[in-house]
Amino acid sequence: MNKWSRINYLPNLPLYEGKERVTESKAHIELSKNAAKEGMVLLKNEESVLPLKQGSKVALFGKGTFDFVKGGGGSGDVTVSFVHNIYDGFKALPEYVSVYEETASFYRDNVEKQYKEGKVPGMLEEPKLPKDLLAKAAKEADVAVISISRFSGEGWDRKIAGTKATEGRKEDWVSPLVEESEKLFERGDFYLTKAEETMVKQVTKSFAKVVVVLNVGGVVDTKWFADEKKIQSVLLAFQGGMEGGAAEAELLCGIGTPSGKLSDTFAMDLTDYPSTEGFHESNDYVNYTEDIYVGYRYFETIPGAADKVVYPFGYGLSYTLFQIVDPAARVEDKSKVCEQDAEFAFTFEDDPDNVELKSSDVKKAYITATARVRNTGSYPGREVVQVYFCPPQGQLGKPSKVLAGYKKTRVLEPGESELVSISFPVSQMASYDDEGKVCKSAYVLEKGEYGIFLGTSSRNLICVNVVTLAKDTVTQQLTERLAPVSLPKRLRADGSFEKLKTFKARDINATKLPANPEKNMGFKPQVRRVDALPMWGEAPKHQLIEVAEGKISLDEFIAQFTDEDLADLLGGQPNTGVANTFGFGNFPDFGVPNAMTADGPAGLRIQPEAMVHTTAFPCSTLLACSWDPEIVYEVGKAAGEEVKENNIAVWLTPAINIHRSPLCGRNFEYYSEDPLLAGKQAAAMVRGVQSNHIAVSVKHFALNNKETNRNESDSRASERAIREIYLKPFEIVVKESDPWTIMSSYNAINGVRASENHELLTDILRDEWGFKGMVTTDWWGHGEHYKEVAAGNDVKMANGFPKRLLEAKKKKLLTREEMETCGKRILELILKLD
Repeated sequence: MNKWSRINYLPNLPLYEGKERVTESKAHIELSKNAAKEGMVLLKNEESVLPLKQGSKVALFGKGTFDFVKGGGGSGDVTVSFVHNIYDGFKALPEYVSVYEETASFYRDNVEKQYKEGKVPGMLEEPKLPKDLLAKAAKEADVAVISISRFSGEGWDRKIAGTKATEGRKEDWVSPLVEESEKLFERGDFYLTKAEETMVKQVTKSFAKVVVVLNVGGVVDTKWFADEKKIQSVLLAFQGGMEGGAAEAELLCGIGTPSGKLSDTFAMDLTDYPSTEGFHESNDYVNYTEDIYVGYRYFETIPGAADKVVYPFGYGLSYTLFQIVDPAARVEDKSKVCEQDAEFAFTFEDDPDNVELKSSDVKKAYITATARVRNTGSYPGREVVQVYFCPPQGQLGKPSKVLAGYKKTRVLEPGESELVSISFPVSQMASYDDEGKVCKSAYVLEKGEYGIFLGTSSRNLICVNVVTLAKDTVTQQLTERLAPVSLPKRLRADGSFEKLKTFKARDINATKLPANPEKNMGFKPQVRRVDALPMWGEAPKHQLIEVAEGKISLDEFIAQFTDEDLADLLGGQPNTGVANTFGFGNFPDFGVPNAMTADGPAGLRIQPEAMVHTTAFPCSTLLACSWDPEIVYEVGKAAGEEVKENNIAVWLTPAINIHRSPLCGRNFEYYSEDPLLAGKQAAAMVRGVQSNHIAVSVKHFALNNKETNRNESDSRASERAIREIYLKPFEIVVKESDPWTIMSSYNAINGVRASENHELLTDILRDEWGFKGMVTTDWWGHGEHYKEVAAGNDVKMANGFPKRLLEAKKKKLLTREEMETCGKRILELILKLD
């Protein structure tokens, strides 16, 4: 095909000539199942109940058996031709287990009845379990499998026990689900409902062997099973996509060994997370008072917090056993580091176990940790080796440990071993000094000892080296950006709080134009009238293809545009084909195609009325728990193929906001509480998608960690927390995978909307990190369009406000140069596309 053939003509043809369509193909569905198996986490397995013994008869309990949730709602939903629940999964494995059909029939009938009443998956009532049915099942079956399912979606958050879920909700389009959640989950969906508690007690009293499967989107309560001896095994299955139930059943039967590791810390109670207390304090702001102490950084550092952890970050069991042999770490010259080599030459130390590093060596120094992983058990399996550094407290105060790198082994047969090597730069251990205690607005390595630890979770670690710095060292000098004005305090490593200077809060809605009555509305983009164009002969204007062919420069091309043309270019364009989230470009007289976008991140999202079914892949949190960039790359590549085959040019994924709080209703779309894990996994996704020569749009940039009133909420955080925690995954993705677009978030950051924030979108993203791509707003955000353009937000979606841009230019609030700069970045994106 010629350039832009799919975009211009929308042929309904297979992506690869001579082959079947890849969209929802057998290969992609199989990949979805295998990816799900890689990320599911075995939390508990006492008495070796799992894997189920061949020939076992299982009795299935809980409405979650059939009320299966493949993924979250909103932009994360996917239209599929089928979904396989755990019952389907077991029924496909008759040579392994048989199913006691009477309990299955009971739950199937109940779930179908509730669906007919209009309820959605994950939002159903748990039916009362008949005593006679339970008694019969206990006589007939060997093992009870309890399934618990949960749904969450875009636009709303989980509630705190004792509060009303409907308080503060301003998004009318999600209010029915919020109200349903209020009725269904008495204490919030973090906890079991009373009906679920009753069912669990009934089953555990009647069965000697009980397995629990958690079909959830994020962190949930663990108290009811962690120390309950009557529940021997728990599989955290997350939302595994369209084949999630099949993946669950296969793992329970031993077709594959669980190898997922937690991407979040599971604490005893929701109130144990420091973010919970102030999460719903206000609809207008969120104070990030826990600062850099998010997730395991909090629980492993703050006095007394460690005792609140049930399952630590990085934790996950296996059916087999692994031994870590000869763990070590060396400091070496950057030029000699090669990740493909098993052996390394080190240059900086006489004593390789206690390295004294000079400041002059820091920039070229890498740490390489190695270990041999041996499978000493009876099943094939994979292990994840994790490396952490433990910095000195110094003047800045720091987390007691921080993930520095990780590597997942290949599948190791019993008795087989693999040498694992993990490298990271010494400068990665630096902390950001936002107040000048060592050097203001700089990343610094404070003097002291940096312990290097290797193991298989944040709790299961051994020290393999100590790197000592004799004096404080600046690794990167920056400029103050995104500083807070209204954050009253922040947490210190000793558990106390540091008071911060506060100033008058900024007005996030300030504008020098008359108020825009349409800013809060969901409008479709305007369909512009185009004059008659000649079908043959020389075009009256230069065409974009001339730029693609090197005949003219982009500057020459865009110079033809009138101010009115430019203003139109900087807003979203109408849907074509199967798209429902609009596009970029759309200037037929200049030969600019209308490049379409589509939602993600669990698969290509096409509205049901288009009658196109696509592959639903596992949710992002599950992919993060795989700790395997290779499987995430494969998912990205496959999903990208489906996006391209359906003539979409930009896939709105990955979403990489930090799991700051379990309460965020959109956590299923995000990866982890840890910025390194989130960034590395997401970078693999970006590389996979863009290998198809289509674009991703990495979102939501940044600090979009709450859905309630997300368009008007101010995220208030210190510059240090912003840089070390919330921007870090985006920085990793930008530097490692070159995403073609990034999506700014709805919220404000310290009083300035993210979409209008020059310090975020230009000073940091482009000038500091070297981002070369295009920035789009999130859809129908409340930002002022002219302020967004001036900040470096190139296009306003789903529709722009061209008349306001022209008015702003007339009033000298915006320049032609600023409009051209954004316009060129939109066109540069289109030029990259096939």
